[in-house]
Amino acid sequence: MSEATALTRANQPVSIRAEASLADPDSCKFTVSRSLHTGGPCFFANRAAAAGSPLGEQLFALGGVVSVLVASNVVTIGKTPEASWAALKVAIGSAIRTQLMSGMPAILQALFSNRAAARSDTELGVVVQALLDREVNRSIANHGGKISLLHVLDGRLFITMSGGCQGCASSQVTLRQGFEVMVKRVAPDITVIIDATDHAAGKQPFYPRTG
Repeated sequence: MSEATALTRANQPVSIRAEASLADPDSCKFTVSRSLHTGGPCFFANRAAAAGSPLGEQLFALGGVVSVLVASNVVTIGKTPEASWAALKVAIGSAIRTQLMSGMPAILQALFSNRAAARSDTELGVVVQALLDREVNRSIANHGGKISLLHVLDGRLFITMSGGCQGCASSQVTLRQGFEVMVKRVAPDITVIIDATDHAAGKQPFYPRTG
């Protein structure tokens, strides 16, 4: 991209739409009229993980921000329960606009790629657990369900489903079309998700008992 093209894009108006999560009051999605990062989803589970990435550092510098997910033109922010969206939304929008107007990359792709490639099973487990705590289980709790992380081994994620999800006929839809998509968004290095649930032991068994 030429310098003139970069300058033109940097001067274009930026619109941002904030959409609070119904399932998680401490999560809010900001959809931007321009792309922020084209190198795939990038999830920062804490401030230290965002070190070296310009937009991540700016967002974590705001009081109350505890997680940042950047995917193309969408930024999903997690906050502490004590923080107020009324004040944070304005500050987050300002940080995003400032970053875009600077003409500099929001996320340093080389830095992100190196970190993603170097993430251990333990680190992947931390990212997935954060996803479960902040988004997944708060949502499916409305249906009496829960997904628990067992462990991550060689990039394979082992989970169990309990409550309303154990034995439910819709459990595999929840797993494959919901949870799996979200995991790939924050941890693309997870190669497969293995459901270790004994669904036959559920109150509404997905797999019929035999014998």
